[in-house]
Amino acid sequence: MFYRFFKCVVLVPLLRWLFRPRIEGLEHVPAAGGAIVAGNHQSFCDQFLLGVTLRRRIGFLAKMEYFTGEGLKGRLAAAFFRGIGAIPVDRSGNGAGRAGVESGLAVLRGGGMLGVFPEGTRSHDGRLYKGRVGVAAMALRSGAPVVPCAIIGTFEAQPAGRRVPSLVPLTLRFGEPLDFSRYAGMQDQRAALRAVTDEIMYAILVLSGQEYVDQYAVDARAEARTKALAEHAAAPRAA
Repeated sequence: MFYRFFKCVVLVPLLRWLFRPRIEGLEHVPAAGGAIVAGNHQSFCDQFLLGVTLRRRIGFLAKMEYFTGEGLKGRLAAAFFRGIGAIPVDRSGNGAGRAGVESGLAVLRGGGMLGVFPEGTRSHDGRLYKGRVGVAAMALRSGAPVVPCAIIGTFEAQPAGRRVPSLVPLTLRFGEPLDFSRYAGMQDQRAALRAVTDEIMYAILVLSGQEYVDQYAVDARAEARTKALAEHAAAPRAA
């Protein structure tokens, strides 16, 4: 009830009025049944835009910390994230990836739609990075189709670190569903998971037109930070 109210009364009018996103290929999104929407991830607002664009409710995996804050602020934050369809996942410990997959599978097996950002984190420079294989594990184990999605313009609107988004043209472009039934029974084979993930990322790449980097986003961001710190330390100090 809260999700429907929050989406229809608050998010949809606000985001459509602010950004006026252009929607392409919405007919490719299944109207019913378990399905995965896999998109590129450039901004904090990506999941909100997907949520207000799709006619169906869509769930997103989110770290548990968003739901466990203390006091009124913590309770309001938890209500907000639940309201936009976020699903809490405990990402601590070695079983974090497995916990995320199991939470996603519960949604898909219940006939729901799951939004996934295979890069695992936001791109720090607007490029498309190597996908994590969790999306492939969920696709193969559930048999759900994967709809590739390109979210274009949100990096310019709100890159990491910017609190208030700029008003720039945005486009959400959906591609034809990808069917991976030919990999049936191979859900535990690492090579199959990698192949499926790479196919999903290529479909996103074709839709988005981004530059692709064959490296995980979190590693690239760490390298960029280390380089920036080194350059700062080596820069001559003003007298």
